[in-house]
Amino acid sequence: MAAAEVSTTTLSMLDDHFDVDKLTYEIFSILENKFLFGYPKDQHLMHAANAPSGKVRILSIDAGGSTDGVLAAKSLAHLEATLRRKSGNPDARVADFFDVVAGAGAGGILAGLLFTRGKDGRPIFTAEEALKLVLQNAGKFSRPVPTGILRRVFRPAKAEKLFNKVFGELSLKDTLKAVLIPCYDLTTGAPFLFSRADALEMDGCDFKMAEVCGATIANRAVELRSNDGRKKMAAVGGGVAMNNPTAAAITHVLNNKQEFPFCKNVEDLIVVSLGNGEMDCVASNQDSTPSAYIRIAGDGAADMVDQAVSMAFGKLRTSNYVRIQGNGIVGKRSINITNTNNNWDEKSNNVTLDAIANKMLAQKNVESVLFQGKKLAESTNLEKLECFGGELIKEQEWRKTSCVLPPVILKQSSLSSSPPRSSSATTLSTLSSY
Repeated sequence: MAAAEVSTTTLSMLDDHFDVDKLTYEIFSILENKFLFGYPKDQHLMHAANAPSGKVRILSIDAGGSTDGVLAAKSLAHLEATLRRKSGNPDARVADFFDVVAGAGAGGILAGLLFTRGKDGRPIFTAEEALKLVLQNAGKFSRPVPTGILRRVFRPAKAEKLFNKVFGELSLKDTLKAVLIPCYDLTTGAPFLFSRADALEMDGCDFKMAEVCGATIANRAVELRSNDGRKKMAAVGGGVAMNNPTAAAITHVLNNKQEFPFCKNVEDLIVVSLGNGEMDCVASNQDSTPSAYIRIAGDGAADMVDQAVSMAFGKLRTSNYVRIQGNGIVGKRSINITNTNNNWDEKSNNVTLDAIANKMLAQKNVESVLFQGKKLAESTNLEKLECFGGELIKEQEWRKTSCVLPPVILKQSSLSSSPPRSSSATTLSTLSSY
């Protein structure tokens, strides 16, 4: 039987048994013609195969920084309010407008709060609720330890109790979108990414969200096991592994063709990267503790990622990539001093953190230029968030009205019949390729 007859007969059979809408018809036609009979000859199908498929939207959130996660939390609260206002949906959530979230340290906690599915099918926290939780517990998320930062001990009981209360038995499989949360595994001596995609398709990769959050903020090694008991690790915080997980998120998308089949390069991405304030230079010069050096190293690594990603976007870095970060705020020094004080004053410190984060949002965004330092942008951090909120809504509306192929096909089942892709942790070696 001729190829065209097979195609017509097959589609006719489908029409007899299923209610095939236009999008399904186009997807089936393209796949059938491309993989069974070569590239489509029909001009309509060729146009559909080459039609724009939208952009993959990535949210990346740094580790605690000088604000213990408050700057990113306030940025997200402002972004969610902007999305609700501009979309006209009072119940809109951050997770509705992103396809991928990567968060390290306190950023990993925010990712878990905003992208884990509750009983009603919606995220368990709004951005405003997440901000309140971060403010109430800021000192627990990235508080330096004066000695033995990598000592092998269990996580603090208070943080463990908090995460168990928030997440219960929910695991990576219960997240709504592609979630990536890093830690450093002392067992293998390598960074590890807790990944929703890996949890759904690979043994030994699903972990409880409470334990994932505990691992990514751990300033001392913690032990955890996967839900099936196949994998065991000794983890320290994501801020040690990758303070700024933006590059890891981009690499995950570009390598994961099962969930992002039409994403080829940065032109197909919209990336929002949220910092949490850099360590004050004056304070760092007066603090020679190991924890201070680790913070300096984390800030430097985060800046390098920002510079490299910004250069990778090239001319698109003003339209497809935005970095929110706080710099040079008077008062950060007092935070660093307070954090190293054994008499932790949560109430006064949280008021200071909140005020400083507000000042950082009102700053003009400082942009990195590869190997050339930094320059002051024309827009403030708040203006940047406002602008990109509009871009996220445009993409959302485009997807509602477009009949072309979807840019994201997230896994929904626990196992896939197709060959598993590479683990997210192994794709880190390909970062230099992009």
